[in-house]
Amino acid sequence: MSEVRMTVSAAREHVWEVLADGWMYVCWVVGASHIRDVDDKWPAEGTRLHHSVGIWPLVGDDITVVRAVEPPAMLELEAKLWPFGSARIRLDLKAIGPGETEVTMTEHGLSGVARLVPGPIESALLSPRNRESLSRLGDLAAGRAKRHGD
Repeated sequence: MSEVRMTVSAAREHVWEVLADGWMYVCWVVGASHIRDVDDKWPAEGTRLHHSVGIWPLVGDDITVVRAVEPPAMLELEAKLWPFGSARIRLDLKAIGPGETEVTMTEHGLSGVARLVPGPIESALLSPRNRESLSRLGDLAAGRAKRHGD
């Protein structure tokens, strides 16, 4: 399992706004290259984000499904990418001060090849990517906060 934690210079509500906009995932999720469609009620439990992953011409199409949600504190996703399997990703948002949010991202393989990777190797492979994803998420949330005068 990979767990990455980062303090973001934006209120929890602004971080949540970015997570709640499925069309923004390509802007912050490292590896996402194209959003093809987002279910109307995203991020309600069971809704799906239809995405592509990779660099052209090596691009795979698949989906991410919301497995649990507690706005504006938690979002749990199952990301699928055939033939590699699927992964569970959980984002926890904790307000730690005015205009500051601690974001914790955990990820682990659920099925397929992703499930077979030993924990320490999984963490070594995923943590740098997830740190960069949280950095991008933080920048987008800080930009929203700035636009709102926060």
